Amino acid sequence: MDGVFVVDKPSGWTSHDVVNKFRRIANTKRVGHLGTLDPLATGVLPLVTGRATRLSQFYTRSEKVYDAVVRFGHSTDTYDAEGEPTSPPLPFTASPEAIETLLGPFRGPFLQTPPPISAKKIAGTPAYKLARKNIEVDLKPVEVTIHSLELIGCDQSDIRIKVHCSAGTYLRGIAHELGRAAGCGAYLLTLRRLMSADFTIDEARTLPQLEALAAAGDLQSALVPAARLLPQFPAETVDEITAGQIRHGRDFRVSPFRVAKGTRYVKAVTGNGSLLAIGEAKLPNVYHPVLVL
Repeated sequence: MDGVFVVDKPSGWTSHDVVNKFRRIANTKRVGHLGTLDPLATGVLPLVTGRATRLSQFYTRSEKVYDAVVRFGHSTDTYDAEGEPTSPPLPFTASPEAIETLLGPFRGPFLQTPPPISAKKIAGTPAYKLARKNIEVDLKPVEVTIHSLELIGCDQSDIRIKVHCSAGTYLRGIAHELGRAAGCGAYLLTLRRLMSADFTIDEARTLPQLEALAAAGDLQSALVPAARLLPQFPAETVDEITAGQIRHGRDFRVSPFRVAKGTRYVKAVTGNGSLLAIGEAKLPNVYHPVLVL
């Protein structure tokens, strides 16, 4: 099974927990994930399987959409509900007008410093391991982009927001900064990922649902085949002779009517619809296989 299974991750599980569980469900070791979710978070966790695991490199900068609830009143050391309070409780009543003012600076591109409790590595060691040993971490700010940030509702000290953001954006960090701007502290109460790359919550299955499909011998029905992945790359169907040449690393030609000029990557697909390779532009209408499945 070469492709992606879109899992609706349960709260309390690490992404690695989900991978291990699915390995048992699918009876295969060749499983990885396309973007970590914190244990607190739920929602879209794409699991890539079989030979398609090699496509992970093309998903490192995938955009995400989240539904999040931020609670004002105090901050925590993890910037979310799983952490210990780091400020005294203060009263705060969220009003749409006040919250919109607070949200303004987080729309568009800006520099964000990753939370100290994060998987960002410092000299090869994840920051959270250093932070939990009380070793001070110096994380450099990185540019992230919030494409849209919508206030869904306010309920006393809680606000609910929907965020479409670039890869590497920490919603926990935004919650923490909102609390600082409000002067009372805040943290991320809940987080649900609605979209990651081209995968949405509508096509996600829970682990019990996937277990039931596997028990019925129908797990394949939940698979997004490798050929359907990376839809932004145009597909070129190749004949058997060309497919053999691609497998040996030779360049291949594409139709100028199917592949627009300036396209960097194309998918080479066999006659039966299976993804064979990803080619990178070398000359006009000529592509070199940079990854062969």
